[in-house]
Amino acid sequence: MTDALIGGIVVFVLASFVGFEVINKVPSLLHTPLTSASNAISGITIVGSMVVVGMITPELSNVFGVIAVIFAMINVVGGYLVSDRMLAMFGADKKKDEKEAKS
Repeated sequence: MTDALIGGIVVFVLASFVGFEVINKVPSLLHTPLTSASNAISGITIVGSMVVVGMITPELSNVFGVIAVIFAMINVVGGYLVSDRMLAMFGADKKKDEKEAKS
C-alpha cells in the first residue's frame, strides 16, 4: 500500500467518526437547515466527481467518478425532497391557522 492510500483511509475513518458525533449532537429542530447545507456540500461533491470523470486517467477512476456522481445526485435530490416535505409540514400548520382565523 502506498502512503497516499493509507493517509486517505485514515482521513476517511477520522471524518466518519467526527461526522457521526456531530450529527448525533444536533437537535431535531435544526435538521432541515442542516439538510439544506448538506445539499450544497453535495453539489460540490458532484463537481469534484465530474472533474475526476473528465480526467484522462485509468478506467477504474472513471468508474469510481461515475459512481460518485450517481450517489451525490441521489443525495442532493433526496435532500431537497426531504427539505421540501418538512417545510410543507410547517406550511400546513400555517394554512390551518389562517383558516381558523377567518371563521
